[in-house]
Amino acid sequence: MSECVVFSQLSRKFVDEAEGTPPAAQQVIYYGLAIGHHLGVIDCLEAVLTCEWQAYLAWIGTLEAGSEARRKMEGVPRYGEIVIDSSHVMLLANAFSAAQAVQTAQQQAWSRDLLSMLHDIHQENAIYLMVRRQHE
Repeated sequence: MSECVVFSQLSRKFVDEAEGTPPAAQQVIYYGLAIGHHLGVIDCLEAVLTCEWQAYLAWIGTLEAGSEARRKMEGVPRYGEIVIDSSHVMLLANAFSAAQAVQTAQQQAWSRDLLSMLHDIHQENAIYLMVRRQHE
């Protein structure tokens, strides 16, 4: 069984409108959305980048040792998953841009892909990435 790391990006959201939900409960969901709470909202994530486990570790190893960006990306081996949202865009964009000078061609391609995803998040704050360790 092999391991990999999958970057999934928010592709869309929808309100769970299950059959049989009483009208009063639906009103609570819509009220929650109106005041900014995501009660009853389902996020649809789409896999956009996959790396072998050891390749992921080598890739994040190109980030500056002890940096906040590296600590963030090391959350995958530590916790099994991380979320990258608008609060991480500048930190990670700067770190992966700088690291490209010491990366292999494959790592540079992944960095360019990640930088593109970070740009998408910067343009639309609702977008985020879920990065998970998976067993295949």
